[in-house]
Amino acid sequence: MRIEDQAVELSCTEDKVYNRLLSFDNKHILELGCGLAGKTRDIATAGVNRRITALEVDTIAHGKNLKIDDLPNVKFILAGAQSIPLADESVDIVLMFKSLHHVPVELMETSLREVGRVLKPAGLAYISEPVFSGDFNDILRLFNNEQKVREAAFQTVKRAVDNGWFQLVEETFFNTPRHYRNFAEFENTIIKATHSQQHLNNRLYEQVRKRFEKHMGDDGAHFLTPVRVDLLRK
Repeated sequence: MRIEDQAVELSCTEDKVYNRLLSFDNKHILELGCGLAGKTRDIATAGVNRRITALEVDTIAHGKNLKIDDLPNVKFILAGAQSIPLADESVDIVLMFKSLHHVPVELMETSLREVGRVLKPAGLAYISEPVFSGDFNDILRLFNNEQKVREAAFQTVKRAVDNGWFQLVEETFFNTPRHYRNFAEFENTIIKATHSQQHLNNRLYEQVRKRFEKHMGDDGAHFLTPVRVDLLRK
């Protein structure tokens, strides 16, 4: 297993990756860290007979999700990966979209044990994590340096495979596009994200803004952010 790939050729949105690797029809799907349920909606409204349990620890995001009234096959629960409120061997697929590194480091191993507990035999865990490199990361690290927690997340997954909790089916690297119309959109979606709202002093704020605006063009700022996906089988 590798934490990053220096020669990534694939550039696409993440749905192209998870729809290639996974078959969701007639499955019970558990999403850990669903955020504002964007990917939840995409998966729930495609295919047939898909049942999703979507967990989130951010109370603000969870409150918004509870107001969703057009996804009858989705159940939203306020809970974390370290204590999944589901029965043993009750889930076909577990999804973690860039959420493992948000789990406290001391609870990462517990969380993967919980994933293994709720997965059915031969069930699949799809874990995507941002790679600590690229222009977008160079801006992010100015005020939210995630190098240590991203490395910890990778090492936790690797240990789980090395210890035989899971079998590594495939490791995939790809670049996913990000676009922001202006710095205000970046500030609202990244700096002020409710799950990890940042408080920047004036000097750091200006440093971040200037670094961001170096990437601005006529139609906003475009980035390609590297992502690693580990597909595991119980």
